[in-house]
Amino acid sequence: MEKMQNLTAAAISSSSPSPPPPLLPPPTSSFASLRAYGQAVADTPRRLRRRAGSVTTTFEEMSRLRARSGADMERSLRWPDLVGLGIGGMVGAGVFVATGRAARFDAGPAIVISYAIAGLCALLSAFCYTEFAVDMPVAGGAFSYLRVTFGEFAAYLTGANLIMEYVFSNAAVARSFTAYLGTAIGVDTTAKWRIAVAGLPEGFNQLDLLAVAVILLVSICICCSTKESSVLNMILTAIHFAFIAFIVVAGFCRGDVRNLTHPANPAESPGAFMPYGVAGIFNGAAMVYLSYIGYDAVSTMAEEVRSPERDIPVGVAGSVAVVTVLYCLMAASMTMLVPYDAINTESPFSAALGGSDGWGWASKLIGAGASFGILTSLLVSMLGQARYLCVIGRSSVVPAWLAQVHPKTATPVNASVFLGVFTAAIALFTELDVLLNLVSIGTLFVFYMVGNAVIYRRYVSSASGSTASAWPTLSFLFVFSSVALSFTLVWKLAPAGAAKAALLAVFTASAVALLKAFQLLVPEARKPEHWGVPLMPWVPAASVFLNVFLLGSLDGASYLRFVVFSALAVAAYVFYGVHSSFDAEENGSLFKAVAEHNSSQLV
Repeated sequence: MEKMQNLTAAAISSSSPSPPPPLLPPPTSSFASLRAYGQAVADTPRRLRRRAGSVTTTFEEMSRLRARSGADMERSLRWPDLVGLGIGGMVGAGVFVATGRAARFDAGPAIVISYAIAGLCALLSAFCYTEFAVDMPVAGGAFSYLRVTFGEFAAYLTGANLIMEYVFSNAAVARSFTAYLGTAIGVDTTAKWRIAVAGLPEGFNQLDLLAVAVILLVSICICCSTKESSVLNMILTAIHFAFIAFIVVAGFCRGDVRNLTHPANPAESPGAFMPYGVAGIFNGAAMVYLSYIGYDAVSTMAEEVRSPERDIPVGVAGSVAVVTVLYCLMAASMTMLVPYDAINTESPFSAALGGSDGWGWASKLIGAGASFGILTSLLVSMLGQARYLCVIGRSSVVPAWLAQVHPKTATPVNASVFLGVFTAAIALFTELDVLLNLVSIGTLFVFYMVGNAVIYRRYVSSASGSTASAWPTLSFLFVFSSVALSFTLVWKLAPAGAAKAALLAVFTASAVALLKAFQLLVPEARKPEHWGVPLMPWVPAASVFLNVFLLGSLDGASYLRFVVFSALAVAAYVFYGVHSSFDAEENGSLFKAVAEHNSSQLV
């Protein structure tokens, strides 16, 4: 009996289930504790190798990553909204200043041609943006385009510079609103409305509360509704257009065609329509090109467009075309009113009209028009910068709470409020001339990168996900950019003469030969499904060449700012961004695997 009991117990013991394997502990966040962060920093080289060059797919950008914002943005915009936003973003106060300086010192009356050339350059870059925006209608603009092409680090570095430039530019625009409003109402607002603070350094000791108020009001507006912001932009742009129409009509009615060929002082200034020759026209185009910056903000609205494949090409290209015609008419009006060598470079339109008998009130009218232009430019720029930051937040290289979209307003409220407060703080203290030295290079650099990205994506990454060899395309892009840089250096530094002309001809011929050889030898890996840049690779290559040329026109302070801020951005990426991104992507997959494993063990 005892033997039988022992056998029964043994049988029961052998048939009982074995104890389950231990549950796996969840992976630790890089920022859970100082020890965890120290381990993450020690692992930085490996994480950089894994994350810096990591690319996403179009599908991921439009699904998994977009889901990190929570609620979706509302698709409420059509092509008229995009045209209005593009015009509002471009036609700010810049044209009222850049036109006078470029006409006086570079192009003369041929500033009209300079604006046409600059508009063509802007259209080439706009085509590159449009192909990406139609294929991948998300709010990230250039950041998303570069991340699916060149990887996370390239996208982060350009995106960080672009956002900082948006902040500085918007702060400068807000402070200039105080000055133009004073012109409109006949009050020296810079002296009466700004508060001087003793003890602060020069350039940072004039507090501008009006600029802060304008920025905060615009921030509240863009938080409420994108569609309502578009309607407000339409109203302000229409009012601004009325003032510009007055300038154009007044110039053509009161101007003199003789001023297009006869200077005020023939003894000191050369005559003719092109007093500084072809070189002067291109130098003028480089100066006024910055008046076109702003259309890129339209691409950040792609996630809120009802029919991207139809509305985005019309909205982007249409706004650039309208603004080009507008700028050419304004330039012709000004050069007919005043001989080019008598133009007031600080306030050319006000001085040109105000100098006529009985037209002193015109300067106030122009000040009012510029004020409306400043408001539209600020509105569109702040819409764009918030969407850039929102999508950068989706990548987790900056805090993920910046990516949140409010479920009621369907707008990126967190990013809008954060950037609004940051911009207002800078506008409160910093003088206009300090800010203006810090803008432009980031935007031109992004245009350059997007042009390269279009070529790379067409010739390397196919729509099916397979990739061709990248080396032929990368080699072409490097050599072509080098030729463009050589052309720019010769244009800027070499003394005038036959040797300079010969070198420029050699570099131009080399660029054309490189392009033709690349077109013949390297086949395209993908064809756009909806809309693509025409004449590939000539159009994006021309955009790359022209943006290199324009980058060469900027001063040393711009490059110093770019290097300093890029270094700060790299440091932020190394000590925060790469670890946060690693947690979200690499550890995110590990979190999911651990959860699935533990769940299977508990069933």
